[in-house]
Amino acid sequence: MEALPRTVELFYDVLSPYSWLGFEILCRYKNIWNINLHLRPSLISGIMKDSGNKPPALLPRKAQYLARDIRLLRQHLQVPIQFPKDFFSVILEKGSLSAMRFLTAVNLEHPEVLEKVSRELWMRVWSRAAEKAGMSMAQAQGLLGKISTPQVKNQLKETTEAACKYGAFGLPITVVHLDGQTHMLFGSDRMELLAYLLGEKWMGPVPPAINARL
Repeated sequence: MEALPRTVELFYDVLSPYSWLGFEILCRYKNIWNINLHLRPSLISGIMKDSGNKPPALLPRKAQYLARDIRLLRQHLQVPIQFPKDFFSVILEKGSLSAMRFLTAVNLEHPEVLEKVSRELWMRVWSRAAEKAGMSMAQAQGLLGKISTPQVKNQLKETTEAACKYGAFGLPITVVHLDGQTHMLFGSDRMELLAYLLGEKWMGPVPPAINARL
């Protein structure tokens, strides 16, 4: 008898490039490993404030490292990620509140397209090309009209607070629930450790079954 799928939660924000990388790896493995993947749109600014952390891009040496790191990871992970020209205005001034409220509304109303819509938002922020996520304009407009509703605001707040309770100090975090224990892993580079915890096989960031489709 096959064991029941383990619950894995991914808390993410579309402003976080590493969230995109972690998201893509988990989406590639969700049908290979015995897991139920729960996507949890969260607000990185709320987590930073709650933990006393600051965005890495605010520290010049970290910002330089980040730019080089993302270029390498783009090739290694096969995710079309690149820094926006107006990086600082996108990341630090505009923030992600409305985008993450939008994804929260999608999750409440149409959870089946949350993965596609999240990817579309990352494509818009972090890549020049943007493919349509398959939502009609009427659906999208309807959800945009809901981003200021108390239900959506409260849900995003609750999800962000849940991430903080797990010990988040940035995003992404992956939370795995195993045998009554909870393990929180930070960053997109802990997926091999996640495989170890799950007792699953790690086949690199682009597993062979996926590689054939890319």
